[in-house]
Amino acid sequence: MPGEGVSPGEGRVAAEAVEAVFREERGLLLASLVRRFGDLDLAEEVTSEAIEAALRHWPAEGVPARPGAWLLTTARRRAVDRLRRDQAYAARLAVLAADAERAEPAPAPDVSGSGQGFGSGSGFGSDELPDERLQLFFTCAHPALAAEDRTALTLRCLAGLTTPEVARAFLVPTATMAQRIVRAKKKIREARIPFRVPGPDELPGRLPGVLQVVYSVFTEGYAASSGPRLQRLDLAEEAIRLARILRRLLPAERESAGLLALLLLVHARRDARTGPEGEPVLLEDQDRGRWDRPMIEEGRALVVRALTGGPAGPYGVQAAIAALHDEATDVAATDWPQIVALYDVLRTLTPSPVVEVNRAVAVAMRDGPGAGLALLDALAGEPRLRAYPPYAVARGDLLGRLGRDGEAAAAYREALELTGTEPERAALRRKLGDRKPGE
Repeated sequence: MPGEGVSPGEGRVAAEAVEAVFREERGLLLASLVRRFGDLDLAEEVTSEAIEAALRHWPAEGVPARPGAWLLTTARRRAVDRLRRDQAYAARLAVLAADAERAEPAPAPDVSGSGQGFGSGSGFGSDELPDERLQLFFTCAHPALAAEDRTALTLRCLAGLTTPEVARAFLVPTATMAQRIVRAKKKIREARIPFRVPGPDELPGRLPGVLQVVYSVFTEGYAASSGPRLQRLDLAEEAIRLARILRRLLPAERESAGLLALLLLVHARRDARTGPEGEPVLLEDQDRGRWDRPMIEEGRALVVRALTGGPAGPYGVQAAIAALHDEATDVAATDWPQIVALYDVLRTLTPSPVVEVNRAVAVAMRDGPGAGLALLDALAGEPRLRAYPPYAVARGDLLGRLGRDGEAAAAYREALELTGTEPERAALRRKLGDRKPGE
């Protein structure tokens, strides 16, 4: 909303500056406000008011030299004004602040030597705005919250998505997602969940939940659960951005390196995973020249960090598997024995039917389709695989390689009933069409 006498061009520059700062620093700004005032709703409201003020003032007065600090100061003033007007609200926040003090919050890790300089591009100084996103991460991913609420709150508060954007990401009505977010905030408030980083004795038990939330965001971006597109690149990139923040904030945690490595090594194939019409392209058919080599190299370096210094964690092992895929010149040259060995490690760390399915496919590549199919068939009674399309697709592919076309078609039909995205459904229909003309 440009001020009077401001050219459209100046207004556009100011609006772009606000958007750039807001996009990059929103989580940082919000975390500082929550830490100061103890309330997510208040922090979000005054952050929005600060953005509106910037859109009014910056076109006329110019973008400040330190726009992030300007937004923080404005938001703090709005919050103080709000509390002066609403004494009951202020009293409630005082109780929360007292609870936080009694909780003796652990200090955030010192990342001043990381060389990253949080907010250096936007004017946030470390003396004015210590990076408190780590506390916000652990608050959003607190085990007292339902799993779906954790992910929704993380996307809303840390990734900066609007409620309608979060709703679209998970294909639910905006009203439903709004209820989830409100429910999560209410739980934090009523349970008096402290805004802090867990102490050294709590961190090992709490960190996996934080990493899982980020991984869940990426998974939905990598392979959407339904909709017109196979990939949601915006979600995948937001997850990588969050993983980078965690990596910088927790430099000593090898699993934070493992998670970032895994996301980078998988996301590096994004351009080759779909064809001209958005159809899925199998790994064996992808043009590896389109893979993002700088991203792969960054991921490989992080794998070394994740696997050095003690027993590997599940994200580090999965990243090592992804690195072996990315290093190979083609499917035939892939080190399948090593991949099977890594899946053997992974199944001891995080046993699950999905790990077993992936391991069976790797065994099929090492020992032949019959060996892999036998392992998949042994999982037929696993209830969690009944709604997992990749299981049926893997069976169909191995049955087809064995020449058992009728059984392969039945497996593809089963997968078709479960698959949500239209590109994957179209690919399955093509497979069935190859076997049953006219279908």
